[in-house]
Amino acid sequence: MPFKLLFIGVNGVGKTTTIAKVAYMFKNNGLSVLLACSDTFRAGAIEQLSQHAKALGLPMVFKEYGSDPASVGFEAIQQASKRGVDVVLIDTAGRMHTDVNLMDELKKIKRVVEPSYTILVVDALTGNDAWNQAADFGVRVGFDAVMLAKLDADVKGGAALSVSFISKKPVIYVGTGQKYSDLKRFNPKEYVNSLMSLV
Repeated sequence: MPFKLLFIGVNGVGKTTTIAKVAYMFKNNGLSVLLACSDTFRAGAIEQLSQHAKALGLPMVFKEYGSDPASVGFEAIQQASKRGVDVVLIDTAGRMHTDVNLMDELKKIKRVVEPSYTILVVDALTGNDAWNQAADFGVRVGFDAVMLAKLDADVKGGAALSVSFISKKPVIYVGTGQKYSDLKRFNPKEYVNSLMSLV
């Protein structure tokens, strides 16, 4: 059975780019990776993930727009199991954390794919709303860890503090640029030191 990562988060946080960076990291460490586009909602989502898949030389599973997103994740896991693929990374539609119907759909995807870990992607520039996102996704869907995108664009990166405090979940990686290699393990000590230097 492959290692399954399900990525969730609101619109525009950099979820798909973060997935591509994670895929690059796994591939560089000698693991085989399959991408799954369970975002059958947003126009251009399949094309966006497909571009990353081509650039990274990775297979991708998708269905036409309007398809059941949970079935895409399920099919990806079936294919990965048959082919002996190590890791499946599942992209989902960015949704406002206040949209109950879309959150229910996300719960269904999680129930069907039974991810090894569910990752909440948060934009470092979000500010106070990061608190609300973490609270709502935590209650309605549940997640295991946080990845912070676009940390390079925000000197303070206060979203890390908000999300960790409200969710009691760790920030594990941060996006630090545009390249696939611009993903680094979150270092709390380094982060606090940089915050203190701004005071």
